[in-house]
Amino acid sequence: MKFGLRLRGGLLATLIMFGAPVIAPVGAVFVSSSAFAQTVQSISVEGNRRVEVETIRSYFKPGPGGRLDQAAIDDGLKALIETGLFQDVRINRGSGGQIVVSVVENPVIGRIAFEGNKKIKDEQLTTEVQSKARGTFSRAMVQSDTLRIAEIYRRSGRYDVRVTPEVIEQPNNRVDLIFTIEEGAKTGVKSIEFVGNNAFSSYRLRDVIKTRESNLLSFLASGDIYDPDRVEADRDLIRRFYLKNGFADVQVVAALTEYDPEKKGFNVTFKIEEGSQYRVGAIDFRSSIPNFDPSSLRAYSRVYVGSLYNVESVEKSVEEMQIEASRRGYAFAVVRPGGDRNFEAHTVSVVFNIDEGPRTYIERINLRGNTRTRDYVIRREFDISEGDAYNRALVDRAERRLKNLDYFKSVKITTEPGSSSDRVILVVDMEEKSTGDFSISGGYSTTDGALAEVSVSERNLLGRGLFAKASVTYGQYARGYSLSFVEPYLLDYRVALGLDLYQRQQLSNSYISYGTKTLGFSPRLGFSLREDLSLQLRYSVYQQEITLPYYLANCNNIAGSAFNPSPAFVNANGGVPDLSSTNGLGCYSDGEASLPVRKELANGKTLTSALGYTLTYNTLDNNKNPTDGLLVDFRQDFAGVGGDVSYLKSVVDAKYYTPLVSDIVGLIRVQSGMLNKIGSDLRMLDHFQMGPNLVRGFAPNGIGPRDLNPFGSRDALGGTKYWGASLELQMPFWFLPKEVGLKGAVYADAGGLYDYKGPTSWATTGEVNLPGCTPSTVNPVSAGTCTGLVYDDSKVIRSSVGVGLIWQSPFGPLRFDYAVPLSKGKYDRTQEFRFGGGTTF
Repeated sequence: MKFGLRLRGGLLATLIMFGAPVIAPVGAVFVSSSAFAQTVQSISVEGNRRVEVETIRSYFKPGPGGRLDQAAIDDGLKALIETGLFQDVRINRGSGGQIVVSVVENPVIGRIAFEGNKKIKDEQLTTEVQSKARGTFSRAMVQSDTLRIAEIYRRSGRYDVRVTPEVIEQPNNRVDLIFTIEEGAKTGVKSIEFVGNNAFSSYRLRDVIKTRESNLLSFLASGDIYDPDRVEADRDLIRRFYLKNGFADVQVVAALTEYDPEKKGFNVTFKIEEGSQYRVGAIDFRSSIPNFDPSSLRAYSRVYVGSLYNVESVEKSVEEMQIEASRRGYAFAVVRPGGDRNFEAHTVSVVFNIDEGPRTYIERINLRGNTRTRDYVIRREFDISEGDAYNRALVDRAERRLKNLDYFKSVKITTEPGSSSDRVILVVDMEEKSTGDFSISGGYSTTDGALAEVSVSERNLLGRGLFAKASVTYGQYARGYSLSFVEPYLLDYRVALGLDLYQRQQLSNSYISYGTKTLGFSPRLGFSLREDLSLQLRYSVYQQEITLPYYLANCNNIAGSAFNPSPAFVNANGGVPDLSSTNGLGCYSDGEASLPVRKELANGKTLTSALGYTLTYNTLDNNKNPTDGLLVDFRQDFAGVGGDVSYLKSVVDAKYYTPLVSDIVGLIRVQSGMLNKIGSDLRMLDHFQMGPNLVRGFAPNGIGPRDLNPFGSRDALGGTKYWGASLELQMPFWFLPKEVGLKGAVYADAGGLYDYKGPTSWATTGEVNLPGCTPSTVNPVSAGTCTGLVYDDSKVIRSSVGVGLIWQSPFGPLRFDYAVPLSKGKYDRTQEFRFGGGTTF
């Protein structure tokens, strides 16, 4: 491209005065004083084909009186060149001093094509490049597009990419633009090293960062792809990890990356200066605001004397205190934390200073980037609005909430000056991402057998922030479907409304002789009481029935009524029962379900209507792979709000994780439950059924009260009370790469299930076989007084020890357990090996 040069001032006049020859540069124009009187309309245009004459003239802006001077001509020349519409622009002087603008237009792009691209589709590349079909061709723009395509491939881990643009000329000043791409092989991270880390092992720190080393299963994930932005973000993750573990002076000095041509990948090294570990020595509260008692904010502090200095706890304390001060009417109060280090004692004295901040108001909240998500879905995450006092703590909380929605790839809230010095504009920049999921998942467990599920879900339905999911399950022993819907802001309040409709069918298997069919509906309300405390209220109504093969429910031929013989009656004939039809035991030749099961079958469909709630306390550091924190669930359900059954069921489950030494994590779990009768008799199906979910090493439904009929199915009856305790140590396999995701576990379990209170007889009032009852006889036939259910309900403590293999695989979480029971009931059923897991594909 040739650009015109401008010559002004006395030098030009001097050359003309002395008759010196002047050679005009390309594109320049020397206009005599007589030309200054020309107007825009007198400009002549040559060489234009698509661009109108008036459009070209419009770039020349006349001065006072509508006249063109030299400055206006020079500015017009520059503006025409910057449009990118022309290959060349020249301004010459015609006869009589007339200004002539000669242009050579850029060609028009007929089509844009990509060749050689297999990993990235044409559609994505088309949206990324600036050159467009039917647009103006620009070599500078093509060069920029070439670099952009290469950058896209590098972001996906292909640093050997080669992009070559080719221009094919066509008639009528048109061209075709072809980008030929050599994608090259994927460039991964071959090693991740840490230098200077003494308090935490490299194995532990690899769990903190997002970048992963390449391994055999890397093709299933993308964490091993080298991304400089991700590596830089990892530096901050490492720093934050140290800061919340007491290392107030930590610095991640550098993240060094080096390409290894032999390994064809990058080596990443993080250089760390840890400093000393500090504990909190003292906590003080100070205020410069009149009539404000700073000690009143002590209850909102999450920092405690003697605990490790934790920057996250300090930040959360500041946020809670500042919000509470705002609630009390101090809208401009600012909480600033300070800390004095005692280098000898390795303590930090934390001071929370409450001061009056600048009186700044929010003029507007501008949203950018939400092309699909409605504005109100974003604005309702703010506890402040236009006109309110500016509060940084509330702004940070809104940003965190928006990120937690999982609707956006990135969210950033910044401020811009408003219309006056006491006004600010909040700017929310977002980049949306796909929120719909379609998955086909499969799994297998020793309890449920093979299982497959197809589901479709949407987290941001119609851009309104609604959640909807539909799933269908079909397995060896379990089948059904479910529909779920969640409105996170009911009537514009921070209350979530959920609706669930489900149908489940459990088939008989080696653990239970009967099947169940359940059809239910459950609305629920969710409340976030605090960041670590939530409450759910629910109502459940479901219809349930038992299914049994005929041969397991045909022993009702004694005196024309159903009969449940005792073991003594069945074995009265010298231990060999007479199964002829004359004594009524012929039905037992093919087995028989337990009395409570057959009674459930006789009762037909049963409707349960229950109110319940769940209170959850959660301080886990990571919900998927926790290493520290406490999770407590307390649930209660009251059945009897209509329906056919009534009871009160209470359950508590607590898990405490704590890091020990050398990346070993300790887990303590305690659980308990109680079922209370209210009004009508309890059903067997309402009892707790326990097995490996309470003590590993036992079969499903393998613990607790059990029918002792030797010719029946000996079904587990369940209990109304249970307790359990577990101690587990989870440890990595240090000889394996972190990215493999394998951990080992050793554990000890103990627990018990007892106190069956379900049906024991066909009589309405119920009968129980008390010790000393008269046993039944066969010859002569006599029912005796032991006509009720005979079952074992011993209060034996069940215990076991075992080892486990935990794999956070790319296919989904998998767990293998081998446990050996140490103590058990006489009639308990054991299962030493257990496997469970699934995948989505």
